[in-house]
Amino acid sequence: MARLEDMFGAGPAGAGFLGLPRGAPGDAADLVLFGADCATPYASVGAYCAGGPAAIRAGGAGYAGDLTRVNFDLGGPILPEGVRALDAGDLALDPGDAPANRAAIGAATRAVLGAGAVPVLLGGDDSVPIPFLAAFDGQGPVTILQIDAHIDWRDSVEGETLGLSSTMRRASEMSHVERIVQVGARGVGSAGMAELAAARDWGAHLVPAQEVHAGGVGPALDLIPEGARVVIAFDLDALDPAIMPAVIAPTGGGLTHAQVLALLRGVAARARIAGLDMVEFMAEADREGQGARTAAQLLASALGLIGGQAAEMR
Repeated sequence: MARLEDMFGAGPAGAGFLGLPRGAPGDAADLVLFGADCATPYASVGAYCAGGPAAIRAGGAGYAGDLTRVNFDLGGPILPEGVRALDAGDLALDPGDAPANRAAIGAATRAVLGAGAVPVLLGGDDSVPIPFLAAFDGQGPVTILQIDAHIDWRDSVEGETLGLSSTMRRASEMSHVERIVQVGARGVGSAGMAELAAARDWGAHLVPAQEVHAGGVGPALDLIPEGARVVIAFDLDALDPAIMPAVIAPTGGGLTHAQVLALLRGVAARARIAGLDMVEFMAEADREGQGARTAAQLLASALGLIGGQAAEMR
């Protein structure tokens, strides 16, 4: 049976996601992709999303090669001509050394930002964004758009304050974070009424999945200030499990591919995407690579949108 790689033309051996050239976080580029399997895992579940970055890259292997092909989700090439995008591979991390993991993620993010590029982080569980978001200190005020099935405002779990259930709580404590917009919450998660109250008291704007289904993504996008620097924190469990089975807590009623794409395109139209993380891909729970392909398709569009903004700034 013919493979997509054979039909569409695979990228060169050793190339990164979509055939992107390899590089390092500090290299000159418009955007740099890198992966992190874990940051601060809970003792009870460990690094349950290890292998996620590699699986998402594999999900896009069938489309690797010619970056001038049309991405019909964007209506143009995969990447605009002249945009330099690199794949820096995965960081060497140790599930048993959370402080070192956080330091490595933060250092890589700062290296990308210091080179004037946009960092794109593949995870890994939802503790990975905490050091990623922290690394934007000194980058001016940022707005976080969290696309997620959960609000992640618990102060601690199993005695850990930097784990996957506390991502937005920790982000709210960062002085450079001026606004948080959270889209896609649904079902029953780990948050209690105290966490919901804490989010609302801080000023987080919550747009549950049912509101997106009822009224579209426009009300959520209206919460993003025009011209803001936005870091998108995209947890893949925001997607409905019918198209994204590869998560730890699949929950019905999730967002569609079209809704998430509309969010990404809408942010790019009204603000500057300063960074993006795509996390919580649990490779062992995938079904015949379906989730990986969906994640790769959305990631390709996100890279195209970031690349389009870089091209416009020239």
